[in-house]
Amino acid sequence: MILETLPTGPLQVNCYVLGCEATRKAVVIDPGGDADQILRLLQKHQLQLQMVINTHGHFDHIGGNLQLIEATGAELVLHAADSPLLERAAEHAAAFGLSATQSPAPQRQLQGGERLQVGELLLEVIHTPGHTPGGICLLVEGQLFVGDTLFAGSIGRTDLPGGDHQQLIKSIREGLLPLPETTVAHPGHGPATTIGREKLSNPFLR
Repeated sequence: MILETLPTGPLQVNCYVLGCEATRKAVVIDPGGDADQILRLLQKHQLQLQMVINTHGHFDHIGGNLQLIEATGAELVLHAADSPLLERAAEHAAAFGLSATQSPAPQRQLQGGERLQVGELLLEVIHTPGHTPGGICLLVEGQLFVGDTLFAGSIGRTDLPGGDHQQLIKSIREGLLPLPETTVAHPGHGPATTIGREKLSNPFLR
């Protein structure tokens, strides 16, 4: 599996480019902006973008959706419960004094539990509501893309519309902590961590 991480957009969201080495098909997770740089990464590895997945609908994670889809024809995928957030992304950005490029509507709306195929890669969708109602994590080959559900030493904020602290803790405990401790968690912001490390030392999960 080809894996590249690129901080994107005004809030430096970690955008992940995953490519299947056998088929050169690719998925982009959370393009927060800077679509030109993402497209250059795809070109560098000679990858064909098949799917864009937003782990949730907050404006800082979706800024590159439109340009990537227009440039490649990729399918946009989001959990159904976060479609309203996606639709109001520009409004939410303005509340933070920022602007956001309006995203197209998702072509596929998830419910959780799906397996998304990109070339020979199989991404398991884990619904982890709490940061937002439709937050998801994506597990593929021991790599877990957690959006703003979990961070190194922390968890996602729950004081934004649709947030629910108790639900987020439940999502992490039931959906993520049972995974092998060696599973590498790639968050929406900041450095990667492991499930084992967070079980041992994350103060929010004690």
